Amino acid sequence: MKTDILYGRDALTVHFPDEIDVTLVRKQPMIHLDNPELKLREAFQSPSSCQPLKQLAKTRKRACILICDITRPVPHAVLLPPLIEELVAGGIPKENILLLVATGLHRPNEGDELREVIGSETVFRSVPIANHFARDRKAHADLGRTASGIPILIDRRFTEADLRITVGLVEPHFMAGYSGGRKLVAPGVAHCDTIFRLHAGNIMDHPRAANCIIDGNPLHREQIEIIDSVGEIFALNVVIDEHRRIGFVNFGEVKESHADAVAFMRRHAEVSFPRRFKTVVTSAAGYPLDKTFYQSIKGMVGVLDILEAGGTIIIASECSEGMGSPEFVEAQTNLCKFGPDRFMADVLDRNLAQIDEWQTQMLVKALRVGSIRLFTTGLKPDELAHTYVTPVASVVQATLESVKTHRDPRVAVVPEGPYVIPICRG
Repeated sequence: MKTDILYGRDALTVHFPDEIDVTLVRKQPMIHLDNPELKLREAFQSPSSCQPLKQLAKTRKRACILICDITRPVPHAVLLPPLIEELVAGGIPKENILLLVATGLHRPNEGDELREVIGSETVFRSVPIANHFARDRKAHADLGRTASGIPILIDRRFTEADLRITVGLVEPHFMAGYSGGRKLVAPGVAHCDTIFRLHAGNIMDHPRAANCIIDGNPLHREQIEIIDSVGEIFALNVVIDEHRRIGFVNFGEVKESHADAVAFMRRHAEVSFPRRFKTVVTSAAGYPLDKTFYQSIKGMVGVLDILEAGGTIIIASECSEGMGSPEFVEAQTNLCKFGPDRFMADVLDRNLAQIDEWQTQMLVKALRVGSIRLFTTGLKPDELAHTYVTPVASVVQATLESVKTHRDPRVAVVPEGPYVIPICRG
């Protein structure tokens, strides 16, 4: 059997021999929008739980629009021009419309990379664009604390705007349940002190801080408290299919419109299976998500529900930019030095996370279920030594070895990685 697995900017074509019984795991069929721009304009005119966007703009002077950074394949080229046109038609001049890249603690997007994020040359040249910097304390407004004591420190450019809008891709997220909406605010434009507490070990270790879970998810609960403290926020939400085509778009009050987008995405991204597999082949979803090993961990966690205990995950990820941040490399170094148990004991002993160690914590979650094999062309030998997974030279060969080890020819293959979540209902 031949199938393409998302890898880098293209795909990795894999030929599985006939003796392997392959079960392909794909999203439920999604009809893409033939005219997403028209649907978008309709959403602005008939939004969820708020006035039409043009009417909102008529009573405001300054708008701040939060957008995702380079790690998300958001179709900004389609979304941003009509959004800005609507704001201008409502009376807000372009110079008073700020596009703020919600980097969280990721590095800033600049130069040609920022141009790629925006996607529209007209937008890139006509409105102010800036990155969020989570370590700049003076740039953040203090809005108090959540009920659990997390400080609410949010970028002033967003809190002080007359009109606050998030533009986000709604997809499964291995900590927050689903991405988009409130997540662009926190951690998107939150101060590092807020982010460290949001990603504390006890929150990340909670069984409901997981893919596709909203109710009872402690991270989601804290995020909702944070956006409530900010005040009125609106959201432009988008869903894409496995070919990155738009299947759904809406606009409205951030909580309600995001919930509607999640409800739509659930019907496509969550795929039920009656059994688990001893061998699962997956991807890190290709570019831009598989630029680093840090982001690739999402693909490992995404398939855990259909992996039998003691089974094997084989993941393909280009890792074209290497491991990730220096802080993540440090966390991985500690994992390699001390092992999963001691690493987790240290993480859970603190209520304050260290930068990017939460991703290593999620890797440990996967390692506690089974073993992991990594196919990559982007990591050097010294970097591979810090992954705490086993590198392989071939996806097919690693699959054959796993099938032989587990004496089971049945293999689940998830070409799109963490954008589709298989769930065992057996």
